[in-house]
Amino acid sequence: MGKSGNLLKSLAGVSSMTLISRIVGFLRDMVMAHIFGAGLATDAFFVAFKLPNLLRRVFAEGAFSQAFVPVLVEYRNQKTHEETRDFVASVAGLLGLVLVVFTILGIVFAGAVIMITAPGFTNDPQKFTLTVTLLRITFPYILFISLASMVGGVLNTWRMFSIPALTPTILNFSFIVFALFLRNYFHPQILAMAWAVFVGGILQLCFQLPHLRKIDMPMLPKINLKNKAVWRVVRLMGPAIFAMSIAQVSMVINTIFASFLQSGSVSWMYFADRLMEFPTGLLGVALGTVLLPSLSRHASNKDTVAFSNTLDWGVRLCLIMALPATIGLALVSKQLTMTLFMHGKFNMYDVIMTQRALIAYSVGLLGLIMVKVFAPGFYANQNIKTPVKIALFVLLCTQLMNLAFIWPLKHAGLALSIGLGACINAGCLCYLLVKKGMYIPSSGWGVFILKLLVAIIIMSAAIILSLHYVPLNFSGRTYIRVLSLLFLVLIATLAYFASLFALGFRLHQFSLHDHE
Repeated sequence: MGKSGNLLKSLAGVSSMTLISRIVGFLRDMVMAHIFGAGLATDAFFVAFKLPNLLRRVFAEGAFSQAFVPVLVEYRNQKTHEETRDFVASVAGLLGLVLVVFTILGIVFAGAVIMITAPGFTNDPQKFTLTVTLLRITFPYILFISLASMVGGVLNTWRMFSIPALTPTILNFSFIVFALFLRNYFHPQILAMAWAVFVGGILQLCFQLPHLRKIDMPMLPKINLKNKAVWRVVRLMGPAIFAMSIAQVSMVINTIFASFLQSGSVSWMYFADRLMEFPTGLLGVALGTVLLPSLSRHASNKDTVAFSNTLDWGVRLCLIMALPATIGLALVSKQLTMTLFMHGKFNMYDVIMTQRALIAYSVGLLGLIMVKVFAPGFYANQNIKTPVKIALFVLLCTQLMNLAFIWPLKHAGLALSIGLGACINAGCLCYLLVKKGMYIPSSGWGVFILKLLVAIIIMSAAIILSLHYVPLNFSGRTYIRVLSLLFLVLIATLAYFASLFALGFRLHQFSLHDHE
């Protein structure tokens, strides 16, 4: 009998580590908003950081893990430990070689990259030159974080979920240290943030490497182009990169559009996106991290019942957590933005502009998280062509919505397009999983949804009544704002989960054991 792991326990572990990372991330953003505000320098940095960050999502967390983890799980199930070690070292060698070449090209052609991705910046020579300089410093981040993500994929396959989940915290601490203590050593000071990215990437890789020794995996890569499994990963990565690139192209196009809007637009969208990443990471990324190795095992063993049950478990958990987060985020968007960012140079006008983007983004929160549940259903079966086709369709829809929304809604229209696009993506993935027979929803969905809606209505009423009748202060001192926000979140959380409990929901109903 193989080992058994409780997926709910694993999810709780990943989510708690992600929560720590997100809290430190908010501290980082509060520090940056206080010191740098929202203007020319921050617009330049966020564009320069967004590009390697997008590439991280495409190569590291996206295409690479989707192609690598299912093959690694198959190797672990069917091959010897030595063969698995050789496979991991060979993949690391080829990945590292490609990324070194790619990083050098990125640094050399940084000017051309900015001209393509933020053409509006060319109208301001100072802004353009600064952005190019920042990009050259931040670009190597893609090399370090991709290797760190590969190590994380190995650790996740061995169910060491907490270490990779905690790793992003290191980058956030790097930002805070450079912003608070080292910025005066740079001119202009925003350069400190670029070097924080560079150093943070190295530290994230170094933090995870010792844990490979615990599972007797190689720490040093090697070039072995004769390993057939390595080329299987490469062949799977081709369409996976295309799929993830399509998803991220929308973000790049949005940056292009935003670069023509008033100064500060890129920064407002960045801060709103950071608030969106909190629930997305806490649940969506955590679910995707836990689901992919488990679904890959079931696919490798041809266990269609366990595969469908695992997906159903993921969807139900997603709805229980993501739906109230979507409503709550929209209802307290202003208070949330004031509490976290209204310090120093970040004023009330910035709050209102960020709030507009946040409300627009929140429309797609459920879709963003659902994609993290449904997409692994295809990747586990080493089927990446279907998500590619869906991604192309979503890209077309998103750009049509961009054209429709940007003029009346400005930067908020761009955020709304992303949100609605995520919902379309999730809907298409779900439809095809059901149509292909990979996902058969279990019984009781109608009653489940009805109870969920009742609990969300009660939670929403509690938030609205608290904002109206309770003397909360979101414009006073920082600690008063934080206490007011925590009180509001506590009231909403108690109202929601007490309602779920009264309606018959119990924690043990959502336990799911995964056997190796």
